Amino acid sequence: MRILTLSQWYVPEPDFKIHALGQDLAARGHHVTALTGFPNYPQGRVYPGYRQRLRQWEERNGVHVLRVPLYPDHSRSSAKRIINYASFALSAATVGAASCGQADVMWVYHPPLTVGIPAWWIGWLRQIPYIYEVQDMWPETLAATGMALPGQAEKLLAHLARFVYRNAAAITVISPGFKRNLIGKGVPAEKIHVFPNWADESIYRPVPRNQQLGEEYGLAGRFNIVFGGNMGAAQVLENVLHAAGILKDVPDLQFVFIGDGIDAERLQQRARELRLKNVCFVERQPAAKMADFFAWGDGLLVHLKDDPLFEITIPSKTIAYLACGRPIICAVRGDAADTVQSAHAGLVCTPEDAQALADAVHTLYNMPPDRREAMGNSGRATFLAQYTRSSLVARYEELLAAVANDRRSSRRKRQ
Repeated sequence: MRILTLSQWYVPEPDFKIHALGQDLAARGHHVTALTGFPNYPQGRVYPGYRQRLRQWEERNGVHVLRVPLYPDHSRSSAKRIINYASFALSAATVGAASCGQADVMWVYHPPLTVGIPAWWIGWLRQIPYIYEVQDMWPETLAATGMALPGQAEKLLAHLARFVYRNAAAITVISPGFKRNLIGKGVPAEKIHVFPNWADESIYRPVPRNQQLGEEYGLAGRFNIVFGGNMGAAQVLENVLHAAGILKDVPDLQFVFIGDGIDAERLQQRARELRLKNVCFVERQPAAKMADFFAWGDGLLVHLKDDPLFEITIPSKTIAYLACGRPIICAVRGDAADTVQSAHAGLVCTPEDAQALADAVHTLYNMPPDRREAMGNSGRATFLAQYTRSSLVARYEELLAAVANDRRSSRRKRQ
């Protein structure tokens, strides 16, 4: 098959899925082209080694990558974020549509919702059916992450979402809750396929503790509660700082934040203001090193805002934590909590409740080591059974082929 993928973000930006899917499909003998922007996330600045131009081709692991210009931004400014999203949509629909070539099927990664505009246009112009991957619910996500929009703008986005869903040949979602949400919006159930996120089993796996790394980052000899990933409005990590304050007298306990994001500097400043000695921050690390850091986690933390939207999502870090075989503390309601509980992989507590989080951490701290190990082992077994990259790529390949074949059949019938 000739497969076109469309996404605003792509490696070397943080990307656990888009390039991995393209790379694996290319390895299976398919011709894969990726249409994307110039890398700038999460700092909002174009990466060193890149310079924006009308178009740029590169090849990564068998994938032909076409980059088109955009307005780089990842700030709290709603206006700038809108320009960022709209600029990529415009570039992809013009330069991208003219340059990407023909394909049998297109796979589109959402967010942002605006990527649906070039998806529809390229699909119509080049007669390419598209599969729309929904990783976030829009417009709900915007409100949940603090990006306020006027009422008319929110209505416009809702109309755009329905248009994009209606014109998609198929839709993939990451959780049962997302499927229920779309059905409630009038999307036919048979059009929606639940494909949970994976973690790359070659990267995320149980590994022995690296003593040198533990000493370098102050992890050795401590009971570590590790959070790894984006630090933004959705994660409300100041609540974790308050929990750390409640537990400041527990011997050797510390909270470790690994990553970056728009809240990272503010959180570090807040930790200094609260004089928290049991909190440390580690700069964003390559995915290949994360298993070594997670190995030092006596508990791995999933933490999101207490919002109905997040009750129907499963953060991708949840799956990576399962893969690494460490106990999980899940401060999220709904599908994510159900995933951890059904796997017997950790503890669940009320989100945005510092005392509840502190209680869960204290429970884990006082738990016999063999019980914590059993939780980690159970999570790892669940990961191997349901969430490996190899098994899910095979499912994507089947769906892509089915959509491409349906379009060919429809064309033959019209002739």
